[in-house]
Amino acid sequence: MAKRTHADYPPLVIPYTGELLAGVDEVGRGPLVGSVVAAAVILDPARPIEGLGDSKTLCAKKREALDALIRKHALSFCVAEASPAEVDALNIFHATHLAMRRAIDGLTPQAEYLLVDGNRLPGHRLPGQAVVKGDARHPAIAAASILAKVARDAQMVELDARYPAYGFARHKGYPTREHLAALAEHGPLESHRQSFGPVKRLQALV
Repeated sequence: MAKRTHADYPPLVIPYTGELLAGVDEVGRGPLVGSVVAAAVILDPARPIEGLGDSKTLCAKKREALDALIRKHALSFCVAEASPAEVDALNIFHATHLAMRRAIDGLTPQAEYLLVDGNRLPGHRLPGQAVVKGDARHPAIAAASILAKVARDAQMVELDARYPAYGFARHKGYPTREHLAALAEHGPLESHRQSFGPVKRLQALV
């Protein structure tokens, strides 16, 4: 099956015409380690940023360049997270929405309307809409995906410097063969998500 693009989806109909529209996205639902990171961004219509798109389709150098531009030119942005302990306590779905709400609440000026990547709103008081494949369909969501991705990748590079045997800088905490082998050899760290299957199974053997 061919990969779907934004052209395969109907145009977005947004019942808000003001400037305080925030795009919201997250990174880090699938990894076995670290926080789930969310970002909210209100772009400045007077200062458009070229090249915004789904962070997963951009190389690291391009993401970092766009990250700097977003931080410089956006009307407002905030990056927030939910910790591994919160992921374990709440489950990844609810922890992701917690991180999103924290990012939205951190905006100054505050948003008036939300566009959230995915098929669910995070339970915030502000009105908004969920947008499937939103990071490819609206620049504010794309900007949020870039900020979240750059921030979480930086966390993984920092963790890699502390625990080089796990290869975090390469796999970014996802359950790759390398990561699972390191887990089996060295055991889980405190920053691993204890409720996630591969980690939970190893803990049961201890």
